[in-house]
Amino acid sequence: MKMMRGIDVSENNGFVDWDDVAEAGIEFAIVRSSYGKTGEDEMFLSNVNGAHSVGIQCGAYHYGYGLTPCDAVLEAKNCERIIDEAGVLLELPVFYDMEDADSYKKRHNFEFSYSNITGICRAFLENVKPLDCGIYASLSWLEDWIDWESLGCPVWNAQWMPGYDPEPAPKFDEIRGYMWQYTDKCQIAGRLFDGNVLYLPEGEAL
Repeated sequence: MKMMRGIDVSENNGFVDWDDVAEAGIEFAIVRSSYGKTGEDEMFLSNVNGAHSVGIQCGAYHYGYGLTPCDAVLEAKNCERIIDEAGVLLELPVFYDMEDADSYKKRHNFEFSYSNITGICRAFLENVKPLDCGIYASLSWLEDWIDWESLGCPVWNAQWMPGYDPEPAPKFDEIRGYMWQYTDKCQIAGRLFDGNVLYLPEGEAL
């Protein structure tokens, strides 16, 4: 199985030296475009343009704060609008980031159920058209809360293995979907990024 190496970034990473990233052998980047119903990542356009300037292909992600499928519809429209207004080419899918890293969902009486979370993902996917879209989540969410197989979309599994290099085979990725975020300690020119691999069928190239 062939793999491409990538990172994901947002405005929280600050200025990214894309020359350093390219020199480190990174071939793709997933760049945060937006979050919630109205949030826009201030570095989205500059990060995509910076990555493209050194030959790195791009996808995007939207951090989800939706508590219900109705919220996810509004989030999808926000994501679609921001990417459309940026006017950039995205060679890779847009991912709906389904997690609760800052406990927003927990603080707002979120219904942690299989039906609600899968329904939220489905609502986003169906309303962000015409963008090619997938789902990002940790292994535990994919196993316990999301019927990801029924969604029929690219799946990006976050299953960190500190210190593990994914070459020559992704032994620790239990989902083995479209993409795997294997660490938050990918070091490039003295800085740490989330490290990812994108799986390519034999004989296929982006």
